[in-house]
Amino acid sequence: MNCRNFLRTAALSSAAFAFLAFSTSANAQKKYDTGASDTEIKIGNIIPYSGPASAYGIIGKMEEAYFKMINDQGGINGRKITFVSYDDAYSPAKAVEQTRKLVESDEVLFVFGPLGTPSNTAILKYLNAKKVPQLFVATGATKFGEYKTSPWTMGWQPAYQSEGRIFAQYAMTEKPNGKIAVFYQNDDLGKDMLKGLKDGLGEKASMIVAEDSYEVSEPTIDSHIVKMKASGADIFVSISTPKFAAQAIKKVAEIGWKPMFFQSNVGSSVGAVMRPAGIDNAQGVLSLAYAKDAIDPQWKDDEGMKKYLDFLAKYAPFANPAESSAAYGYGQAQTVVQVLKQAGDDLTRANIMKQAASLKDFAPDTLLPGVKINTSATDFYPIEQLRMMRFTGEKWDVFGPPIDSKLGG
Repeated sequence: MNCRNFLRTAALSSAAFAFLAFSTSANAQKKYDTGASDTEIKIGNIIPYSGPASAYGIIGKMEEAYFKMINDQGGINGRKITFVSYDDAYSPAKAVEQTRKLVESDEVLFVFGPLGTPSNTAILKYLNAKKVPQLFVATGATKFGEYKTSPWTMGWQPAYQSEGRIFAQYAMTEKPNGKIAVFYQNDDLGKDMLKGLKDGLGEKASMIVAEDSYEVSEPTIDSHIVKMKASGADIFVSISTPKFAAQAIKKVAEIGWKPMFFQSNVGSSVGAVMRPAGIDNAQGVLSLAYAKDAIDPQWKDDEGMKKYLDFLAKYAPFANPAESSAAYGYGQAQTVVQVLKQAGDDLTRANIMKQAASLKDFAPDTLLPGVKINTSATDFYPIEQLRMMRFTGEKWDVFGPPIDSKLGG
């Protein structure tokens, strides 16, 4: 071999070795657990598409539509999202069955946005034992942010206890001598917010003169509302999901009761609650907000809302802009996409939880100005700011500054 050929061969060998070393290094950086590959990220979900909480089914449909948009844009780091969503009918037993199917048969990377306190309670121990992320649960029960006991579980929306404390502060300021009747769903949703209300009232907890709970299996809650009025209360706190929130608002108006009316955020949708209850009946109802109302004209020039409405027109024409649950699903999906972007090529379950706990001032398009998502290894409560709002005309009017309700460390 002459000198020139030797040098050429040596150069080619060096280049091949360098390429091989680069390829090996690049591949070494890619880490996958079940449900992830070079081409796919498989996400599982359970939500009540049927049953007493079926009004929330729109959330799953919105998330599916959002992931379709992401896939149309090329996916996340070249990987397409496969979204597997099952109906649990708001039944804890069915939630367990469907979650096992997602993990053991569908082999998803993680479970995202499972809805409802009863369902999430039922699957929490299983997912933590399996070390499968139960990520951005759609419930504000405080237990879903307790990172020490449930390190694979994280909430998303503000905690119910925070809502209760803020309602208490407002009631004491506006009606310091008022009498409070509390109507609540008989599960962790109701009990958590009731605890927050009592904690917020502190020494004035005696303002509560009546407490009454309902079961989600009840066809109507009219008799409960009549009992609440009979207590002599002039402040009414309704801790209820859409079907029962609408019934409560309507019945309060029908019997001529005019208390200061607080409605929990989960039952405050204009499309799913206020309109079915009757717009006239809903006037003056108070609640708390962390997201923009898509039908409020004040957001017509807001860049985030423009993106959201454009998305609805192209990918979710089935959604009613008046439904707050539609915006909820969009915001949740946008948040999990941010986590996946941060995760890069390390798509292990451990890294998914690490990135979910590393969100800094992230602001989905649908959140109110000043409300941002922040998490850490000791703070599994992503959204911890709320603003008061009052139903006026055909929409909610937000008033006052963001109120920090921080529970995380």
